[in-house]
Amino acid sequence: MEPPGEDMARIVMKFGGTSVSDAERLRSVAEKVSGVVAAGNQVAVVLSAMAGTTNQLIEWTQAMSSLHDAREYDAVVSTGEQVTVGLLAIALQEKGILARSWLGWQIPIRTDGVHGGARIEDIEGEEIIRRMGEGEVAVVAGFQGLAPDNRITTLGRSGSDTTAVALAAALKADRCDIYTDVDGVYTADPRIVTAARKLDRITYEEMLEMASQGAKVLQTRSVELAMNHRVPVQVLSSFNNTPGTLVVDEDKIVEHAVVSGITYASDEAKVTLLHVFDRPGVAAAVFGPLAEANVNVDMIVQSASPDGSSTDMTFTVARGDLPRVETMLTQHQAAIGFQEVLTDDNIVKVSVIGVGMRSHAGVAQRMFAALSEKGINIHAISTSEIKISVLIGAEYTELAVRSLHSAYGLDAT
Repeated sequence: MEPPGEDMARIVMKFGGTSVSDAERLRSVAEKVSGVVAAGNQVAVVLSAMAGTTNQLIEWTQAMSSLHDAREYDAVVSTGEQVTVGLLAIALQEKGILARSWLGWQIPIRTDGVHGGARIEDIEGEEIIRRMGEGEVAVVAGFQGLAPDNRITTLGRSGSDTTAVALAAALKADRCDIYTDVDGVYTADPRIVTAARKLDRITYEEMLEMASQGAKVLQTRSVELAMNHRVPVQVLSSFNNTPGTLVVDEDKIVEHAVVSGITYASDEAKVTLLHVFDRPGVAAAVFGPLAEANVNVDMIVQSASPDGSSTDMTFTVARGDLPRVETMLTQHQAAIGFQEVLTDDNIVKVSVIGVGMRSHAGVAQRMFAALSEKGINIHAISTSEIKISVLIGAEYTELAVRSLHSAYGLDAT
């Protein structure tokens, strides 16, 4: 099927849990959808469960059994979205708009068989496209899909964002609008930096780095999908009508700022192995067991002793993984060959992000100078083409973010 003609657009609208938390807010969503329909657009809507519902369903499941069947877990926790899509379809019908609710298995949204964290493999959108062409609004349950064995799967936390972007790609939509409780992407967390500015546009690459480095606006997998399928994404507020932030290709932005934003991630922990015997294969001995246990290792720093016989090795992991990481390393101490393991969960990772770094020198030096001026010690450093991250003490988080925001000229004027 071809995309709609020039006189209309095909738009996917996604609303999160706070946007559909009760009947009044669902009616407000119906009003927003009806406005987009009235403008002559073809519309599909993706919904999360009402705020707090999924957590309650998880609690009930865990209360039944701590070692529950993952397939039945998905059958239970996916039900929240069934409620919201049915209610919104009714609300739209009450406004005289053709609408129909769709669950993941009805489309179907085909996934792999990893229950609780499935990945979308295919969406058969032909029937929805046909109905949209006839003026019907598709109201689609986010977060859920269909495994190869026809069991219901769920996509993991914030999976409705992933559903929305994947659906937009399958429907050849002109845009995917993500409605949240914030009105766009800011240069920093406005709760910390009162001078933070909302960005009109940001590149996929920058948004992906921001999402992975602590910004909570969009889920990382959804940004990856949008970038891979070149789906323009707009971040908007559910509660006002102000313009949002467009996430687009780099060539859609005329002039790039050197730095687009400052982020922080406070859910990391630092692990240091002291006096590791320095020999070929020691890094594999350390990180191999962690990889097998699906522990994601982020920043890595290694410093050799003066005589070269041993090294201190520091790396970061998710704070929730720290207890089992410490246990695993202790169990493998003899095989790895280190003297002692030290841990610290009172740390935070602060990142400076911007595609303009590719063509500007001195970005890292400015970061280090700004932190030094405030007496902030750096525990570790990692870089990519468009990102510099440092590990610092958690007590310096707000001071560091504000100082860097000012140092790169991001403060609103």
